[in-house]
Amino acid sequence: MRKLSEHAATHRRGYFWSVLALTFALMLLAVAGTLFPRAPLLQALTIDTDPENMLADDAPVRVDHHRLKQIFGLDEFVVVGVINDSHAEGVFNPQDLANIAQLTATAKSLKFDITVDGKPVTARVVAEDIIAPGEVDNIETSGIGAVDFSYLMPRVPKTAAEAVQVRTRAQNIPMYRGTLVSADGKALALYFPITHKQISHAVEQELRHEIDSFADTGAEYHITGLPVAEDRFGAEMFFQMAVSAPLAMLCVFLLLLYFFRNVKLVLFSLVTAMIAVAFTMSLLVVCGFTVHIMSSMIPIFIIPIAILDDIHILSDFHDRYTPDRPRLEIIQEVMGELWRPMLFTSLTTIAGFASLVLTPNPPVQVFGAFVAIGVLAAWFVTVTLRPAYLMVVSDATLAKFGTAQKAKGADTERPGGALAGGLRVLGGFAAGNGKLILAGSAVVLALSVWGITKIEVNDNPIRWFESDHEIRVADRVINDHFAGSYMAYLALQPATPGSAGDQPFKQPEMLRWIAGLQGHLEAEVPTVGKVTALPDIIKTVHRELLGSPEAFRIPDSPQAVAQTILTYENSHDPDTVWNFTTTDYDRANLWLQLNSGDNKDMQSVVQAVDAYLADTPPPVAMDKTWFGLTYINLVWQERMVTGMAEALLGSFAVVLVLVIVLFRSPSWGLLAMVPLTVTVVTIYGIVGWIGKDYDMPTAVLSSLSLGLAVDYAIHFLARSRQIFARTQSWARTLPEIFEEPARAITRNIIVLGVGFLPLLASSLVPYKTVGTLISAILVLAGLATLLILPALVSLFPHHLFKKETRDASRSRSPAGGAAAGAGRR
Repeated sequence: MRKLSEHAATHRRGYFWSVLALTFALMLLAVAGTLFPRAPLLQALTIDTDPENMLADDAPVRVDHHRLKQIFGLDEFVVVGVINDSHAEGVFNPQDLANIAQLTATAKSLKFDITVDGKPVTARVVAEDIIAPGEVDNIETSGIGAVDFSYLMPRVPKTAAEAVQVRTRAQNIPMYRGTLVSADGKALALYFPITHKQISHAVEQELRHEIDSFADTGAEYHITGLPVAEDRFGAEMFFQMAVSAPLAMLCVFLLLLYFFRNVKLVLFSLVTAMIAVAFTMSLLVVCGFTVHIMSSMIPIFIIPIAILDDIHILSDFHDRYTPDRPRLEIIQEVMGELWRPMLFTSLTTIAGFASLVLTPNPPVQVFGAFVAIGVLAAWFVTVTLRPAYLMVVSDATLAKFGTAQKAKGADTERPGGALAGGLRVLGGFAAGNGKLILAGSAVVLALSVWGITKIEVNDNPIRWFESDHEIRVADRVINDHFAGSYMAYLALQPATPGSAGDQPFKQPEMLRWIAGLQGHLEAEVPTVGKVTALPDIIKTVHRELLGSPEAFRIPDSPQAVAQTILTYENSHDPDTVWNFTTTDYDRANLWLQLNSGDNKDMQSVVQAVDAYLADTPPPVAMDKTWFGLTYINLVWQERMVTGMAEALLGSFAVVLVLVIVLFRSPSWGLLAMVPLTVTVVTIYGIVGWIGKDYDMPTAVLSSLSLGLAVDYAIHFLARSRQIFARTQSWARTLPEIFEEPARAITRNIIVLGVGFLPLLASSLVPYKTVGTLISAILVLAGLATLLILPALVSLFPHHLFKKETRDASRSRSPAGGAAAGAGRR
């Protein structure tokens, strides 16, 4: 690496142009593919924020989800809740119902041209399956043995009495209570099925545009649903990145400027980092990979790693530079000191992220591979362009740069300044209080391990938004008024075909068992607002056929069940039956409306069903299959958390082996892993203690802990060994290591620990989490390095420095001196 840096410093024009040309070419290809998506050999930028795609295409849960949706004729829903607390009858007044009818008509007409799997597709709102007052049937008796099916709201009411009648009819039909009409009878929920989740944000925007045209009646319109949240996140993700990331970069720039007081040199630090980011993201697009939730975070990982190395170079150059010395000589000294720790840290970070390719999650694989590529790019750009740039900056630019030139000033970075003095005190404390520091660290680790046991794996795309975001507000309002906006589905079929006879889900005993399961879930599981299934249709029609409330039950014979279904086929939407069973009645489907989309709540529903099956077995053994977006979120989150935990352990092992090889010592390799271990355990212990859910960003950032904690430790230990080889005394090495090397590490801690806090300004919770945890990881990793490592080394210096002591002894022996002299000659 020293030769590479020297070559770049002496052939700077070629390196500048080569790096810029390659990066610009990749950016041009990425832009061209996006502007001309049908051009051959070009790849367009594609954005995908669908959590379902966190799983492989052939993952069983995805295969089952799409297969069963097709079997039962189901689509995802955009949910609109309409609440009017200012009117005595709520939304059941002529003006609000007229607006709802108009909104429904608008939704029925919505179509969008999109691209799915590279093919143009027309996606739409499924007009025939809309659940709205003017689209569903009122079911009531028209005489013994006869049922009348008319629209619940055949026309827009003209009087208050007609409007109230719509509510009365809806409340009389169990399938609509809590779904279409709220429990208090004052609010309505509309369900607009869409053929593809990709259009949910576009549908939301069109509906909001229509709502904005309504005269003010006091009604509030809230739009939510998992497809809306996921698509809305994608729409806002890049806007937030375009705002928050530059703010973070500005903060980093200002802090670097404070430390080095040189705009041109500091600005180049950001330029090199952005070159690495532009190269990596352009390459990702050119290679045809989708920019998804995780890959959107790649720049956040590359930038700190790139800046870390650059700060070390700048810091060392700052302490060595004087105008009377040749710059190339200074650069050779700087890179001679830094090439080993910078190469080691880059290799270990690359190995750590590259190991994510072994996880079962495709987006995690892409994320790990391209962060590794980005780290390699950042390393190359830093060790070539930074030395090259230092050779071309003018003497005037460096007139007041460097510790030696500031010795007469008041700058706190000079050797007698506050930072240098504070680090000397810290070094002395670490050396003299090693047992106390290690005992304190052990206590922290014990408490953190206890905290880790309290961690709950949980996520919910709705919670990716701030609590006052309109998506979150809509979610709360709708789930407070209605049975729930989160859909999960449970498909049942006999475990052994034919064991329940022909058409098993026409059998009264089977339907009663399903009804019992519905009642149990609604009564015993707080998350379940409502369960709708075939028994609801049968019991409602049976009641109206007999004209008696007592007839709201499952008929006693299969023939009577068949009669209710045959009667329902006279309705305006007879195909609704096939949402709950198949045409040969060998499968059944239960719709569960949940008032929470949290993974842990979905898991409690799954466990409740399992318990009911065990305690109250069905008439014949059943196979069950869960599907729906809420269940898919549970599965991908569990897979991801498990995969990231396995990846972290794998990365830890890979990095440990690599550090041992690089240091050529198991002792030094294990020592380098101490700050990483302390950092990861402590951060996640705090996560458990404060009750923060272990969600996607929290899981992913464990990888960053590995990369950055090892970075600090390797720099500290490599420089310690270099200095000890010269001083042959840990007592003399320790004060020196707490000079320039410690100042460089501390600058990194401050710049990056504080620099990424502006991510907290984002309105998206994952970016807030990333900002908080990056800062916490950087600060804690730095403190662990500066406190624990010198304490450990001070306790075992003779064991750790055996090689350096032997090498020094050989160089002092007559044979060694003769060999060295012969080598010089």
